[in-house]
Amino acid sequence: MFLFFAIMMVLINQLQPVRTYISEVKRSHVQLAFQRLFEPVSSGQVIEPSENLSMDDSQLMQRIQEEAKKRYVAPTNARVDRVWKLVPSYNGVEVDEVQTYRLAKNKGTLDESTFVYRELSPKINMDDLGSHPIYRGNPQKPMVSLMINVAWGNEFLNSMLNTLRQENVKATFFFDGTWLNKNLDVAARIREEGHELSNHAYTHKNMSTLSRDRATQEIVRTQELLTSKLGVTNRLFAPPSGDFDQETVDIAMSMKMRTILWTLDTIDWKNPGRDAILSKISARIEAGSLILMHPTISSSQALPGMIRIIKERGLAIGTVSELISPKRVPDLTKVK
Repeated sequence: MFLFFAIMMVLINQLQPVRTYISEVKRSHVQLAFQRLFEPVSSGQVIEPSENLSMDDSQLMQRIQEEAKKRYVAPTNARVDRVWKLVPSYNGVEVDEVQTYRLAKNKGTLDESTFVYRELSPKINMDDLGSHPIYRGNPQKPMVSLMINVAWGNEFLNSMLNTLRQENVKATFFFDGTWLNKNLDVAARIREEGHELSNHAYTHKNMSTLSRDRATQEIVRTQELLTSKLGVTNRLFAPPSGDFDQETVDIAMSMKMRTILWTLDTIDWKNPGRDAILSKISARIEAGSLILMHPTISSSQALPGMIRIIKERGLAIGTVSELISPKRVPDLTKVK
């Protein structure tokens, strides 16, 4: 019996190096797995992980994955609403786990500054839904737009432009072609200040009352001015007085333009006064709003207060094209 146990002890001692070898191999495989997982990818510059990887890396990745579940936001599909007609899509967002891991390893900590995000495209976008007017942006997008329709008068334009410049806000100006043809220098200055220039037909007619050929010419003539005289590639059409029919929308769509209406109307052409406009904006402003105004004394005086109210509500102000795009509004996250 003693001899048996002695033999067993010898065999066990001889096996110890094998166990050590197996342990080292396993450890090497784990390290190699992490190294392969986090090799540089072709999508762009990456941050290299630390050289001394350990089993703590799996715990770090687990923490990142747990946070990723909490921070995930699904994309929102575009849809045709019974009231609001075509509502644009809005990208979702998720944590880029690999890039977040690399940044956390490089900085030696996992905190808000080390999370890297990427946007997620929706399955259904506006182009998938055909020809419909747009009255608002996606309600999940914390942004609004200022629509300034210009068909007459320049008296209050400078004041409004000064306010927009001081507040670092970009608006979308829809130009009547007759006005535009006489004021190309003014329009060029508006363009140079970074605002969006778009189409408001040519002679401010009610589009629904026109023949197809006449309605087409109303849009085409202004579009040609925007293109040939100002170098603008425009994709938006605002029908005069908000008057249109489905044929109007189809004509604009055939020229790769979306028909834009509004969510909130200042009705500034009635000269309601600054306070009345601010009261309306304060009561009704919300994410996705398209705010219609003109270069009038009421809107000129109300514009600084309007911008202040919008910003106080935590809403960004962008052009109409920015509002109806699926791109997310930048926030504290780092979006790739």
